[in-house]
Amino acid sequence: MRLYDDLLLNGYYTTRLWIGTPPQQFALIVDTGSTVTYVPCATCEQCGRHQDPKFQPDLSSTYQPVKCNLDCNCDSDRVQCIYERQYAEMSSSSGVLGEDIISFGNQSELVPQRAVFGCENEETGDLYSQHADGIMGLGRGDLSVVDQLVEKGVISDSFSLCYGGMDIGGGAMVLGGISAPSDMVFSYADPVRSPYYSIGLKEIHVAGKQLSLNPSVFDGKYGTVLDSGTTYAYLPEPAFLAFKEAILKELNGLKQIRGPDPNYNDICFSTASSDVSELSKTFPTVEMVFGHQQKLLLSPENYLFRHSKVHGAYCLGIFQNEKDPTTLLGGIIVRNTLVTYDREHSKVGFWKTNCSELWERLHITGALSPTPSSSGKGNSTESPTTTASDGSPHYDFPGILQGHVSLSLSGEKSVSIRSFTGILSDDICCLTGKIQIGKIILDMSLSVNHSYLKPQINKLTEFIAKELDVNASQVHLLNFTSEGNSSLVRLAIVPSDSSTYIYKETARNIISRLAEHRVKLPDTFGNYQLVQWKVEPSTK
Repeated sequence: MRLYDDLLLNGYYTTRLWIGTPPQQFALIVDTGSTVTYVPCATCEQCGRHQDPKFQPDLSSTYQPVKCNLDCNCDSDRVQCIYERQYAEMSSSSGVLGEDIISFGNQSELVPQRAVFGCENEETGDLYSQHADGIMGLGRGDLSVVDQLVEKGVISDSFSLCYGGMDIGGGAMVLGGISAPSDMVFSYADPVRSPYYSIGLKEIHVAGKQLSLNPSVFDGKYGTVLDSGTTYAYLPEPAFLAFKEAILKELNGLKQIRGPDPNYNDICFSTASSDVSELSKTFPTVEMVFGHQQKLLLSPENYLFRHSKVHGAYCLGIFQNEKDPTTLLGGIIVRNTLVTYDREHSKVGFWKTNCSELWERLHITGALSPTPSSSGKGNSTESPTTTASDGSPHYDFPGILQGHVSLSLSGEKSVSIRSFTGILSDDICCLTGKIQIGKIILDMSLSVNHSYLKPQINKLTEFIAKELDVNASQVHLLNFTSEGNSSLVRLAIVPSDSSTYIYKETARNIISRLAEHRVKLPDTFGNYQLVQWKVEPSTK
């Protein structure tokens, strides 16, 4: 399955899950630190506004509540099973347990399965305010999606995650086994210690020099926990102080500046390159060493985040874990790293790669791989269902947008794009070449009249920028006309101030979000349709 969003812009990565008959779509945070999957329920009065509508059990012909039994906590009437989860950042989720058919879309070879999930009746903290709908729990536990699929014999007891880098988000998730690359680095993962994925970190090296630490410092409380739902990394006090000292020693030539948020004492540096590929010339490499001297190399993007207010400045994304002796490794540590959670063999593997492009390259053995739709073109995120002869729902994911647009290349012939039927369509050939994209032109139709939309047009571009995870200054209005009771808008997406071009993967993500209606606009703007798009090469 493909991953969406960006770790440091959104704080998480999401994947798509469909629940019910007919299927209802949800964007769920992939979280190895959670053991239950849940979405907002239609009955929830204390749920925030999220990316998709709430789950409506009454609209699903295959939904069943999980009745109270000895293996669960029950509601006050002892009729239905309930769940409750609280997180370290003081957010919480609670609701009832239900069972329904879940599906992973056309890009998955996994057939729809019945699974138990949480239907939220209350959420607090970050869970209330986040854009994503809910959580996909990948931890160890009976309610985990992984455990349920393994129990059914659908997949082997393994899954993999691959997060995009500092410049390009996205990535991939594989449920089931993969062919491990020969140079994958492994660490033992203790399956008994906790429901979390605890790995055997022994040493940390900075610029080739080992930090003077007792290995037991990484073994306190839960040990070293790998948590995909956490953004940054957190070390016990002795380890953090030693790491900070080593980094500062290596960077004594850089000016240290205040962080972007005055409420935090971030350690930040200016006068560095804005090009991520050049950071290793300024910042040292870091190595995490596991048992048997297995070394995971961390490039600067694995421990830095961009200063949001100072161009060319970066801050440490590794912090002190207050007084908690647990070592917590969040998503920043494994950016552009394929991480395989081989639960069957109690180990976790790490392999450095370009995660944003992995989906097209990953060789998967009997677990999950992209498959063409019945049309032979692409995949979509809408999932209408029909009923098979045996009464079970049959899921069909047809192409969602078919048009005829062209890519104009300076000095070259126009490249015709036959159709756009999903983010992995082979027809998007023009976005896989060597060109550097300087502009994305988007023609959109909105089901509101021109006179109504005109005073709201600036708000529209601001909402679109927010939904596409770009700066408002990157979205330019080129044209705005009327067509009957609808409006036609032409927009240009340009590179950020710190870049001279738009990455191809970023362009693909922008186009696919709009084409697949994953951009959620306020109701005041009506419904929208991406009519056509084209990209233009950078002139710089």
